[in-house]
Amino acid sequence: MSLPVKGYEPNIKSYLQPEYRLEIRDDTCIRCGVCTRQCTYGVLSLDEEADRIVADHVKCVNCNRCVLFCPTNSIIVTRPPLSHRDNANWTPGDIYTLCKQAETGGVMLTGMGNPRDFPIYWDKLLLNASQVTNPSIDPLREPMELRTYLGRKPDFVKFDPETCDVSGEMGPHLRLETPIMFSAMSYGSVSLHIHHALAMATKRFGTFWNTGEGGLHPTLYKYGANTIVQCASGRFGVHSDYLNAGAAVEIKIGQGAKPGIGGHLPGEKVSLDVSQTRMIPEGTDALSPAPHHDIYSIEDLSQLVHAIKEATDWKKPVAVKIAAVHNSAAIASGIVRAGADIVALDGLRGATGAAPTIIRDNVGIPIELATAAVDARLREEGIRNRASVVIAGGIRNSADIIKAIALGADAIYCATPALVAMGCQVCQRCYTGKCPWGITTTDPYIMKRINPYIAAERVHNLLKAWSMEMKEMLGGMGVNSIESLRGNRLHLRGVGLNSEELRILGVKHAGD
Repeated sequence: MSLPVKGYEPNIKSYLQPEYRLEIRDDTCIRCGVCTRQCTYGVLSLDEEADRIVADHVKCVNCNRCVLFCPTNSIIVTRPPLSHRDNANWTPGDIYTLCKQAETGGVMLTGMGNPRDFPIYWDKLLLNASQVTNPSIDPLREPMELRTYLGRKPDFVKFDPETCDVSGEMGPHLRLETPIMFSAMSYGSVSLHIHHALAMATKRFGTFWNTGEGGLHPTLYKYGANTIVQCASGRFGVHSDYLNAGAAVEIKIGQGAKPGIGGHLPGEKVSLDVSQTRMIPEGTDALSPAPHHDIYSIEDLSQLVHAIKEATDWKKPVAVKIAAVHNSAAIASGIVRAGADIVALDGLRGATGAAPTIIRDNVGIPIELATAAVDARLREEGIRNRASVVIAGGIRNSADIIKAIALGADAIYCATPALVAMGCQVCQRCYTGKCPWGITTTDPYIMKRINPYIAAERVHNLLKAWSMEMKEMLGGMGVNSIESLRGNRLHLRGVGLNSEELRILGVKHAGD
């Protein structure tokens, strides 16, 4: 058989089977076309000759937009079993990925967090509850304090017994009315409406949101008192006014969804507004390098921390964000000694707008183990007061937050819960820019699907609900202040954990 001539490109037949299948009931479908207009992936179309809605199943990502907007509830999305022989080593998902790479020759991208069946330690930790000797507290009738301050605390304080005044050298702090903040989601990875919604919700509730590495749109400077501005390796949108616009500055070294690699915003998402905010050409890929090219040691990091403090007149706390990896505790110690006021840890289940699937699913460690290790290390070295610890990566509810604080966190970052509150269906196609819910897109037409005022109200309601639940849990433990719970692991007990896991977490087993 002769070889193909030079320059010949074979027409490769796709071996991919549809991940999802749409069932459309002809007896109830009224052919209104709502589903065809709502689908941004081109799955559904109206066959006028046959007078029915037809589906291109291969394109479906299970975003549920058509299902929820169908006026007659005529659409069902199912996940058919793929016709592969049972094999414990080769799952249908593995075969699907391999076939797709064989057809495209590219790196598989994904959005959102790690979906693999790794242990979720939050579910293996239980909270203590007060009974007879330590009575519980009713949060509806007695004051319950969720207010949290992030930043360096003094080594010593002076107390005047006559006036009861407490004094000490205090640096700049962030004041949170609840220990919940919204983590970095850059402009471009999400729409401008999402940034507006987060900014409005946090201003109303008294907490903070993070710009991510894409700069801050001019219309959002007025929310600076509730904004954390980020400085990442690409330095997108970073300038003096930007650094001084926020309440704090965060240096991003890494994130939980892609430890050790940089960021990537596809060029099709870099609209005119995004390009102007990020200070890059319109339509070009925004690629941030894996390392900061001016940071190769703790001493280099210290220089950047102090440069930012100088640029902001020493009025704003500086945070350093790293991914949770096996030596996070040692790295966190170096970060604190470098002068950072806040250490941000992002764990294995942290979400993303775009990352190589192979990195997201196989690199990093669970945030629960990293939190305990970092808190223990900083306490052992006597420097825990020099910086606050904020953790992220897989926070799902208020119970996770309470457990995180008992493990040693001062506050938490979360992003996916906020997006889900706004309508996200976690279909993991954020990188396409075609989000049918108008969340992870810069397309002006699709963006209109998100009303920032309604989205802000939904996020505010989430903060309100979680804060009420946290007060209930604190009351049940007989604790009236979130400060009294921080790092108090006696309020935790493990279930189904081995001795090594209990040792790292620093908790006793249930019944002990």
